[in-house]
Amino acid sequence: MRISQSCAECLYERQKSKTDDPIYLAEIKELLDNRKATDTSPYMVYLFNKLHVKYFGKDADYSAIKKQYNDLVLSMEDSLRTEISSAADPLAKALMMCRIGNYIDFGAMNSIDRGEFLSLFRDTDMRDDDLETYRSFIGKCAAAGSFLLICDNCGEIVLDKLMLEQLKAKFPQLTVRAMVRGGNVLNDATVDDARYVGLDTIADIISNGEAIAGTICEMLSDEAKTILDSSDVILAKGQGNYESMSGQGRHIFYAFLCKCDLFTRRFNVPKLTGMFIEEKEG
Repeated sequence: MRISQSCAECLYERQKSKTDDPIYLAEIKELLDNRKATDTSPYMVYLFNKLHVKYFGKDADYSAIKKQYNDLVLSMEDSLRTEISSAADPLAKALMMCRIGNYIDFGAMNSIDRGEFLSLFRDTDMRDDDLETYRSFIGKCAAAGSFLLICDNCGEIVLDKLMLEQLKAKFPQLTVRAMVRGGNVLNDATVDDARYVGLDTIADIISNGEAIAGTICEMLSDEAKTILDSSDVILAKGQGNYESMSGQGRHIFYAFLCKCDLFTRRFNVPKLTGMFIEEKEG
């Protein structure tokens, strides 16, 4: 997904909000001005983070925030599992809940409001367009032997765990893997975060090999690329994964909330609208 000019301006302003260092910001602007047509927002943030370490010695520490939101959603886990189990279609309910978890994004959101996040659970029903994608998703899973979830944020991964529980209950033949980030970047989930919330009890955890808030095939570890290439069904969570993976010719299901103007315009929906879409090969 190409970076529009408005997206580039937003990326710059986010860096400007961190520091007013003119030399650092000049290099940020140079990176943006000389970006290739194939560069994505997650890749630019990856470059920014390397530059931030060069100038300031380290990047922002999100460890406390990650624990805060993992703990928040873990405190909701039992009640949400009960609600999911009592639904007419537990997997459909769990999919909608794990999509809501995509709200917890310190990369795309200007601010995270706990009350706003919790209010999203008032509506966990599928829309007609969700149902159309869901029918295809179910059909693909029924015929598959392997499933790959490409994770996004902390907190969100607790809801991913609840979804994978229902997926495995419905399709016990599936080998289930979950891919997380290869290092600390924003509040995205790493292997340690996945283990902290117990995601490793329901899926094999795979690192993508890089501290990047997306999934860029050329930057994946050999193990991660092999798993991506060989998985029968792929579900990628979040805007960053959509930006870095869409248009690459792969058959992928995506689930995310539209949290910025680029996405609300692209899909012609209000802010925080949840999307569950299927991109077919070719």
